[in-house]
Amino acid sequence: MTDMFVSLGAWNWLIFGFILMALEVFAPGVFLFWLGLASLLVGLVSFVVHPSWQAQLLMFAVFAVAAVPVWRRLARAKTDAGASPFLNKRTEALLGREFTLEKPIIDGSGTVRIGDTVWRVAGPDTPAGTRVKVVQVDGANLTVAAT
Repeated sequence: MTDMFVSLGAWNWLIFGFILMALEVFAPGVFLFWLGLASLLVGLVSFVVHPSWQAQLLMFAVFAVAAVPVWRRLARAKTDAGASPFLNKRTEALLGREFTLEKPIIDGSGTVRIGDTVWRVAGPDTPAGTRVKVVQVDGANLTVAAT
């Protein structure tokens, strides 16, 4: 076993790194990529410095652990809420918009067509064809007021 570690050279680390990165394609989870990157870094350093196998394993461990905060910082920068603020909050995007009633509001309930979807609306009794403004959202129910 020790002979295997002693024979670890720069090329072995580079090959190991590319194998780990290739495995990431088959098992995506952004975990093997960072281990592969750590392995590539050890391989590149080994070309220049020629450290012992213990130092190589230590460098691999340090690079792999250091990759975690780097990955978190990059992932946090990509998940900017400003890019799509209404993702999974479709009803909140309707707040303040105006639509035409499809069916009249009778006894506090009616419908409005928004795109290809019919939404249930609540509000004061209003005849069909009236323009209404969405003033409140609650799940899939919209509260409207005549404009």
